[in-house]
Amino acid sequence: MNAGTLFSSRSARLLLGLLAVLSLAPLGVDDYTLSILIAVLLQAYLGMSWNVMMGFAGQFSLGHALYIGLGAYAAGALFIHFGVSPWIGVFAGMTVSVAVSSVIGMLGFRFKVMGVYFALLTIAFAEFTRVLFDHWGWVGASSGLVLPVTNRVSDDFWLLRGSTSMFYYLILAMTVAGFLFSRSLLMRRIGYYWQAIRENEDAADALGIPVFRYKMIAVVISAAMTSVGGMFIAFFSNNLFPESIFSMHRSLELILGPIIGGVGTLFGPILGAVILTAMGETFTILGEHVGIDGVKQIAYGICLLAILIVKPNGVWPWLRHRLGLDGDGK
Repeated sequence: MNAGTLFSSRSARLLLGLLAVLSLAPLGVDDYTLSILIAVLLQAYLGMSWNVMMGFAGQFSLGHALYIGLGAYAAGALFIHFGVSPWIGVFAGMTVSVAVSSVIGMLGFRFKVMGVYFALLTIAFAEFTRVLFDHWGWVGASSGLVLPVTNRVSDDFWLLRGSTSMFYYLILAMTVAGFLFSRSLLMRRIGYYWQAIRENEDAADALGIPVFRYKMIAVVISAAMTSVGGMFIAFFSNNLFPESIFSMHRSLELILGPIIGGVGTLFGPILGAVILTAMGETFTILGEHVGIDGVKQIAYGICLLAILIVKPNGVWPWLRHRLGLDGDGK
């Protein structure tokens, strides 16, 4: 892949058009629709964060909810106990997430724990942290950590208290920044090194690529990005419970977007988030009308299975070909 051809003028125009539409969305939709768009963008951002580690560098994690929780609790607890702005607290969350991910990476890579076994290691750390927070009174333990909501009309961007529109523009900015950052990584030497490691780690090592170093870089970047998403979740939802924020279910939700859209691609996490959220909303409405317990989960599962069988490499590579954007790289 030639880094200089990651985007053509055609795809750039499409991206700018999409960004313009999204920027104007709060002017023409209600809060419910805006909350759905926030869910799409949040899933896209978190998917991009995981994609750096798995899609670019080939390191499979099933415990990324760990970094969501650490980012959320660090920013939320500092805000509640000391009145610290989330824009300061987010760095605390990133620092803790980088430290924990470094430990996981050191243990996994030094002792040659790879593939599904590395994934199990990430699950173990997430579960251990969930139990720890479930009994830690300073962060609310099992009773949860509830952030005060002073207003939902006027916007206080410094403390992230305010309207749905404010949170929408914030997650839109985070998603754009995550996309551009991911693209810049792929355009640099580090991106090529990661792809070499992903395709054949032994061959990459034989070529002189410092495999351990670059795998660790992928792990800590992915963890830091994910923790920023955790901060957003804390201040948007205003309540945190260890059972949900660190849950395996959240980790699986996070990785489904890139898998459905296309692992290792730039647009895959975004397209996957759109597909998953649209399916979720559609089957929720269908379940309410049908009135049969579990119909949403059954239909959702069947559709996901069908997508994975028909397009095992993700929907975006196929759609890119259909749109005539094959020359645009990722």
